[in-house]
Amino acid sequence: MKISGLRWWIIGLICLGTIINYLARNSLGVMAPTLKTELNFSTQEYSYVVGAFQLAYTVMQPVCGYILDFLGLKAGFALFAVFWSIASCFHGFATGWMSLAFFRGLLGISEAAAIPAGIKAVAEWFPNKERSVAVGYFNAGTSLGAMLAPPLVIFVQLQYNWKAAFLVTGALGFLFAALWWLFYRSPKDHPALTDGERDYIVNGQTPPVLMADGSRPKPKIGEILSTKRFWGIALPRFLAEPAWQTFSFWIPLYLTTERGMNIKEIAMFAWLPFLAADMGGILGGYLSPFFMKHFKLNLVRSRLAGIVFGAICMIGPGCIGLVSDAYTAIALFCVGGFAHQIISALINTLSADVFPGHEVATANGLTGMASWIGGLSFSLVVGALANTIGYNPLFVCLTVFDLLGACIAITLLGNLVVEDTAVAEKA
Repeated sequence: MKISGLRWWIIGLICLGTIINYLARNSLGVMAPTLKTELNFSTQEYSYVVGAFQLAYTVMQPVCGYILDFLGLKAGFALFAVFWSIASCFHGFATGWMSLAFFRGLLGISEAAAIPAGIKAVAEWFPNKERSVAVGYFNAGTSLGAMLAPPLVIFVQLQYNWKAAFLVTGALGFLFAALWWLFYRSPKDHPALTDGERDYIVNGQTPPVLMADGSRPKPKIGEILSTKRFWGIALPRFLAEPAWQTFSFWIPLYLTTERGMNIKEIAMFAWLPFLAADMGGILGGYLSPFFMKHFKLNLVRSRLAGIVFGAICMIGPGCIGLVSDAYTAIALFCVGGFAHQIISALINTLSADVFPGHEVATANGLTGMASWIGGLSFSLVVGALANTIGYNPLFVCLTVFDLLGACIAITLLGNLVVEDTAVAEKA
């Protein structure tokens, strides 16, 4: 049976996988106040647990991207989903911060495939002009998963215990792996894709780079790293990721220690910044076509205009230290979540815009590695300084980072023309 608009069903499937992926990873942040007591570790030791995930995720993003480019999305993403589900379930057997950190590391190794897989699927399934919208919708899964984590995890924890919460969020990944294996195919192989939609996708894409025998070349990491377009994405991602890592892993602990909220209040309010992030991710996808239509910007500059808008909005969380009550602080976290996901949706889309199809997942994994080096470094800084200088100066840093990242992106990518993606200018 042929399905009209199948590419949007595919993006829905990717979004589901991203929701489950982020639900599993954000469970730790939600349960951090409980785990600190149950497993008897300090704020700094908690930062090491967070860092174990971030370090593994950082190292594995380009590896996962390369594996996905090599194996293909169907088999590769299904395998990674099974692995992250197993690793997440293992969290329930932790007996202290060191064993918890070990299991977090395993989770980071396997979950690193999610964003490269999504970007590669968008590059395969969507014409250039629709890619930012598609990335906006699948990227919304990151914040949807984070949004669902507080009420779901705390509900299971209160009904049973923290071990059960890890088992429940981990087991969902097995369901996604089965759905992905059953329903995903590339456009050229999918039996439900209409001829008209297949032509629409192919005609709207930059022609693939092919070798003399008609096959696609293997991605070359050295060549990717040598390009200006790589650093124009990698450096802004390095500077933007600390915000998302802070929101994901530190908001519940901040609300408990600095704003006096209890676990039920966290369940009621800690999901709101991620709802705002959903809105930002989706809006970010539509900003680029808006700027192209009304301000006649080219593809890259329309992405950059949206990134600048998001960076300006990041001034909001930098002002958290100026407010006196928890609810206004949460509102400013919401502004931050909204702003960050605008930046995230557009900067991720640029990977699909400026790299040819055979390099997309690898390039996105490498830029993701850069971003998570930033996130890991800042989480360790938060763990070391939160109890001494407080959280507020750290929130100001997040604003400065994103404004600087926007300036770098404009400098390195502002003159890039991607209509000839395959031969985009090298540095």
